[in-house]
Amino acid sequence: MNIYQIKVTLRHINPLIWRRTQVVGDTRLGQLHHILQIVMGWTNSHMHGFRVGRDNYGALDPDFPDDVKDERNVRLDTVAKQGSTLIYDYDFGDGWEHELKIEKVVDPDPAARYPVCLAGQRACPPEDCGGPPGYADLLDILDDPEHEEYEDMAEWAGEDFDAEAFDLDEVNRLLRHLR
Repeated sequence: MNIYQIKVTLRHINPLIWRRTQVVGDTRLGQLHHILQIVMGWTNSHMHGFRVGRDNYGALDPDFPDDVKDERNVRLDTVAKQGSTLIYDYDFGDGWEHELKIEKVVDPDPAARYPVCLAGQRACPPEDCGGPPGYADLLDILDDPEHEEYEDMAEWAGEDFDAEAFDLDEVNRLLRHLR
């Protein structure tokens, strides 16, 4: 089975927040969702979906009937090839859009375990921070200890929040425990 190398970039954020990961081509989109949650650092607390061309995939919900196809039935290698771009939406309220660029499709490395994260840059924004504009505001506030909201936002984001941090080893540790 071929390995898909994907560059995941969180859109509408500057400087970029990105990850490079490899997954097996027969990974179903529902499984890819869980992989993306780990590599990006989200907490799987919100609805999500994939956009591939004109098709929408996600977790089916009887309260939201629409044109969404069941992500559990769709393999990555049936909707993407080298050079393809997919969009992964997470938290429809905050509007986090991730561009998934299939950089290359390669033979598996017999010594490797998949999925694996190869690289990345910068921390994932905190959940529920208001999407890209809210995150930009949060960073501005945290960058100014004199700001009137600094203490509240620093407490809310957590003392250990570092927008520049990315722990590749921790991401891969979590991926190894993914079922």
